[in-house]
Amino acid sequence: MEQVFDDAFFMKKALSEAQVALEKGEVPVGVVVVAKNTIIARAHNLTEALTDVTAHAEMQAITAAANSIGGKYLQGCTMYVTLEPCSMCAGALYWSQISRLVFAAEDPKRGYRQQGTLLHPKTEVAAGVLAPEASALLHAFFKQKRD
Repeated sequence: MEQVFDDAFFMKKALSEAQVALEKGEVPVGVVVVAKNTIIARAHNLTEALTDVTAHAEMQAITAAANSIGGKYLQGCTMYVTLEPCSMCAGALYWSQISRLVFAAEDPKRGYRQQGTLLHPKTEVAAGVLAPEASALLHAFFKQKRD
């Protein structure tokens, strides 16, 4: 059986990273960056572990992907992230010139779209890929925090 490399396939990989974050007590956000159907970077939130408010999964993944390709621009790459990026991460994605962003769950309070268009004008966006699965992880995390 041939492997299908579609948005759902790669978002499942990002969800695996989000699960790692959850197990570490981090907000469960996971990311993979893909170039030519190959994952070149994986990351999850590390804000608690690094005591760094900028250690979002997207920021970690941008750095890892740039190191992987040996350059700062992520043209030809797609980022799969389980939660809509915040404005800080969207700004970093702008500067990386990433070609495509795919996210699962929307973030109506802190998502970048609340601030208008912050991504590079050439960045394509797809939203809602495996959103129920990503939302379930986030709800479980915040429910545990409230209990």
